[in-house]
Amino acid sequence: MAVEETFDLIIIGGGPGGYVAAIRAAQLGLRPALVEKRETLGGTCLNEGCVPAKALLESSEWFQRAKEGMAHHGVVTGPVTLDLDGMLARKEKVVAELTRGVDLLMKKNKVVRFLGSGRILSPIRVEVTPMQAGEVQTLTAPHILIATGSEPIALPGVPFDGSRVIHSTHGLSLPKVPDHLVIIGAGVIGLELGSVWRRLGAKVTIVEMLPHLLGGMDIQAGKTAQRIFTKQGLVFHMATRVEGVKSTPEGVTVTARPPAGDPFTLEADHVMVAVGRKPYTEGLGLDQTGVVVDERGRIQVNERFQTSVPSIRAIGDVIAGPMLAHKASEEASAAVEWMAGLPGEVSYDAIPSIVYTWPEIAWVGKGEDQLKAENREYKSGVFPFLANARAKTMAATDGMVKVLADPHTDTLLGVLILGPGASEMIGEAALAIEFGASAEDLGLAVHGHPTLSEALKEAALGVHNRAIHI
Repeated sequence: MAVEETFDLIIIGGGPGGYVAAIRAAQLGLRPALVEKRETLGGTCLNEGCVPAKALLESSEWFQRAKEGMAHHGVVTGPVTLDLDGMLARKEKVVAELTRGVDLLMKKNKVVRFLGSGRILSPIRVEVTPMQAGEVQTLTAPHILIATGSEPIALPGVPFDGSRVIHSTHGLSLPKVPDHLVIIGAGVIGLELGSVWRRLGAKVTIVEMLPHLLGGMDIQAGKTAQRIFTKQGLVFHMATRVEGVKSTPEGVTVTARPPAGDPFTLEADHVMVAVGRKPYTEGLGLDQTGVVVDERGRIQVNERFQTSVPSIRAIGDVIAGPMLAHKASEEASAAVEWMAGLPGEVSYDAIPSIVYTWPEIAWVGKGEDQLKAENREYKSGVFPFLANARAKTMAATDGMVKVLADPHTDTLLGVLILGPGASEMIGEAALAIEFGASAEDLGLAVHGHPTLSEALKEAALGVHNRAIHI
């Protein structure tokens, strides 16, 4: 006979949306249950996405600098060799330490966790099937929150085999550096993991159907970034469609068609498909409960994150919007606050996006090409890191900062940073947009000298043709 237990909130999914929702619920005096089928919490981001990728990016950057970038600073080293097993072990250690930290947070906040797969039986009831032997449990609560995240998209007719045809999770743990890695997709995942394996010695070829990197987030910045990455050794085939992938025990053959001309083939050790992710809702029982999804499989919600069944809410990658861990976390807090009778809020215009390549790419608000498509007026200020003293001392002068503002009110509309420290500096821009600041506000703020952030100040001044160092 199934065991039944009652809570104030049942959360399905223990990623950066689900575990944050559990903590916020506990803070508000609610008793949450967290259902997760993975043994470790943190979701894709912590276990096999954002965090391990950043660990490898950091380690591979150290390796490349030791090989090529230190003599420029007067530091001469002997032969540098790669310990790939050690690098992968460090990545796993980072992940393990952080997942243990999330477990401690659950205990600290008295969150009851269920290890198993959750299926919604009714607007107030969830069935939890254990991943191993054990008794099925039924949980009841007035609120249910879906935070199950997303999974990689496979190419039609080209299933992942985990060996030759791989996705990003496999790409984080290749047992040896491939001679040639082909990546389909020039988005965040493709550029980041392509950078990792290129630094470690692989030939990396990226095939992208669109004419610009990162889905055209900013055409000028995309072209600049592509030139930089090409100088680093990445090979790009843009506006090129993949027509076939043939896998054998010895390798893989990718057939691609350029915008003009005949198809060509690429022989590689692996092909990594990085064309995007899709909501993971398998086994949730959405059909039976009447939860409506759109044509892309995303759960439809209102401004309070309620689905077509009001007691069931959804957040993160399973709903519309950018698939970002920090977006899911913000939605988690807001959704739980609505449940508790508080006005939850997420400032979508102030959610930054970041690519952790070298140089880094980060943006927040609206991009220049988006504003053009909307026929919206704007003024821009651009400042190159080549003219920034701190960047010069770091020998990291590639890239620029772009600030966009309304020509009538001077309100900030968007900021893009391509260069060193972009992932940290974008927080200042996000705060400025959150507060409704103007380009003048950002330009008047005193920034320490010499710092990379002075480039942000100069770009803001440049909106009014007031930049000093260019």
